[in-house]
Parts: sequence; C-alpha cells; structure tokens
Amino acid sequence: MAEQKKTLLIVEDDEGLQRQLRWAYEDYEVVVAGDRETAIDMLRQHEPDVVTLDLGLPPDPDGVTEGFATLEEMLSLKPDTKIVVASGHGARESALRAIASGAYDFYQKPVDIDALGLIVSRAFQLHDIERENARLAAANDDHTVLGGMITGSPEMLKVARTIERVAAADVSVMLLGASGTGKELLARGVHDESPRRDKPFVAINCAAIPENLLEAELFGYEKGAFTGAAKTTEGKIELAEGGTLFLDEVGDIPLPLQVKLLRFLQERVVERIGGRKPIPVDVRIVCATHQDLDAMIAEKSFRDDLYYRLAEIVVTIPSLAERPGDAVLLAKHFLRKYAAEMKTAVTGFAPDALAAIDSWNWPGNVRELENRVKRAAIMADAKLVTAADLDFDVADEDSQPINLKAAREIADRKAITSALARSQGNISQGAKLLGISRPTLYDLLKQYEMSA
Repeated sequence: MAEQKKTLLIVEDDEGLQRQLRWAYEDYEVVVAGDRETAIDMLRQHEPDVVTLDLGLPPDPDGVTEGFATLEEMLSLKPDTKIVVASGHGARESALRAIASGAYDFYQKPVDIDALGLIVSRAFQLHDIERENARLAAANDDHTVLGGMITGSPEMLKVARTIERVAAADVSVMLLGASGTGKELLARGVHDESPRRDKPFVAINCAAIPENLLEAELFGYEKGAFTGAAKTTEGKIELAEGGTLFLDEVGDIPLPLQVKLLRFLQERVVERIGGRKPIPVDVRIVCATHQDLDAMIAEKSFRDDLYYRLAEIVVTIPSLAERPGDAVLLAKHFLRKYAAEMKTAVTGFAPDALAAIDSWNWPGNVRELENRVKRAAIMADAKLVTAADLDFDVADEDSQPINLKAAREIADRKAITSALARSQGNISQGAKLLGISRPTLYDLLKQYEMSA
C-alpha cells in the first residue's frame, strides 16, 4: 500500500506561481488558495501540516494586512501548523514580524524553488517530530526533571538545563518569575545538583517576616541583645553553613538591611545582633523575586551593588501560560497526589476539564493550578473531575474545533470517557451504554489512543 502523501497548502494569488509550485512539489498533496477566505476553507478541509503563505493577498496585494490576518487566523485554528511566509525584496521586516507572530520561517521572492523546497521539507520533519513528542507525552505522564519539577515544555526544560549547568559553579543565582512559578523548587534544584547537596538548604521568605524581625532571622542575636532575647540564637545565614541559603522575595529586604547583607556577601562573615565577634560563614546564595529589580534600582529602593552580588547568574522562569502542555501534566500529577492523600474516588479528568485546564491562562501559575485541583479532588462527586469541579465555566466559545471531524472526535472522546467511567472500565458495559459493539469500541479506543 502506497504511503499517503502529506498535504501542503499554498496560499498565493499569482496563478502562474500557483501552477509552478504545484508542479515543483508533486511529492506532496498540494492544495492552493488565492485569498484569505479560501485559505481558511482549505485549512479546515485538509488540515495541512505545512502552509506557504504570501503576505500580499487581495484585497491588499501590495500590503501585508490581509496576509497577517490570514496567518493569525490559521494559527488560532491549528496552532501546530508550520507556516512559511513569502516576503518580497526589502520586506525582511515583515518576514521577521511574521516569525515573531508564530510563522515557522520565511522565503524571499522571486521564489527559489530548491531553497523553498528545503524549507518546506524541514517544516514537515519538525511537525512530525513534534507530533511524535506529543504522542509520547500523552502516553507518559512522568515528566519529572531536576529532582521534582514536572514539565514537558521546551521553555521550562531550557530553564532546567540552565540550572543543571550553573549548579556546579559556586556562584550566586537570581531567579526571576511571577508568584507561583516554582522558584523555591528551582532553588532547591540548584542546591541538589551542586557539591553542597549534603549540607543544609535553608529558605527564608523575606516578605513574610516583619521588617524589625528580619535582621534577627538572618543574622541571629546574642542573649540579652534586646527584650525577649532569652538565649543566643543563630541566624539563617549561620544555619546554612556549608550549604545554600535561599532568599525568597529578596526585593522586600529594606534598605538598611541591604547594607548589612552586602557586607556579608563581600566579607563572608556575620555579626549577630548584640555581638562583637565576626563569624565566618561559607554559604551559597540563591535568591528570587517577582518584582522588577531594575525599576527598584532606578527608584533607589534596591541597591545596585547588592543586585550585582546576588545576580551573578540570572534565570528567568516562564509563567505557566508560557509552558504549553505543562498545565495538564501538572494537573494530573496533583490529582494523583491529593486523591491518594485524601483517599477519594476520583481517577482522572473529564474532557471538558482537560480542555479548560489547557486553555486557561493561569494568572496564579502552578500555585493556582494546585489549589484548584486539590479542591476538586475533595469536592468532585464522580470519578472524573469536571470543569465545574475546577470552578471553570463549562462553555468556551473561543475554543471551537477546527472542523466537523475534530468536533466529532471531541464528542466521541467525551462519550467514551463517560461510558467507561460509569462502567468502571468494563468494555462490554461501556459499549452497551454507547449503543455500539465491543469491536467498535476497541477500534475507537485504538483510533484515539485512549485506554480503558
């Protein structure tokens, strides 16, 4: 049986160039469109993996407005499509703008058939790799890296690789990211991957401790140093001797204390409150903040010399919304965790819940996701957590399927999942509930790569 040809959509209003490209790419199933409306129709009907798109489309053939509108609509309907845009002489700026908007690559006009063919071939190869990775990711939920971080997204895997590289070097590390992105987990990753892993990891949240107590927490105090100092107490810096001190929300340290912290970083000795003896301490500093330290430095609320001591290596952590696929991976992990801890009957997520998790922008990041899943594990009435259990609105008009085939798959998956949940995984009973035969149900499970 001959291998089915891959589909290439060519969006080009020049009919002569259409014919030339169709002839040149006879190894593919080529479909063509000369305007945005036809291009979107072809995308819905044929679901091509790769598209070549001329940005100059009617009714704006001399501009790029219609081309960019087509690019945006295509990516919203089928985000995994590799779109290669055409740019005329002197239009490199538009091509780069298209890349920033989500296009895969660009080619110059007049068209070099061989060069474009190479770009198209690579685009198909990349699409195949990404599809296989997605399939493997769906079949394997264990995406633990760096000791405890769960991720499958290239953005977060890049962060993990950076942490692994810098961990061995005894330099201070600054972690920048929004609240709830896992900064403490990554700080512990720095420690666990470093030669200091067998020594203490001591964490302190600088925003959670009142300003008048933070100095005592960090530097310790001698007996009688102030009212209530009944005994000599070591500070967090001393307690981290030989290991790692994690200063969370370092941007909240008041200016007077910043001076004392800077002195410690320069001289590597501490003096307890009320003490006169300098105490040598060997610690590595890892710190984190969600604040804009550059702006704080400009406003003179954070010392630039302290920043440069703390930020020998800076690692920026992407938000959960910038980590495609991670929300679903993490949700499944948290559900397993809390279902086991609380001994609840929930076993997984309903399709509407997975769709809601994947499309939500997660302003509270991983912390918000964990809280929603934990609540759902407690409150869910059925074995499958629904979007309503996660406190989401079930309807979402912005996530319509690309075509009828995709809509049918969503409906099939939902019905199959529901039937198998009600029948506790019994194929015969599930098929009976669905009104189909056992072999038909087995075929559908295989087709959609679902398990009973």
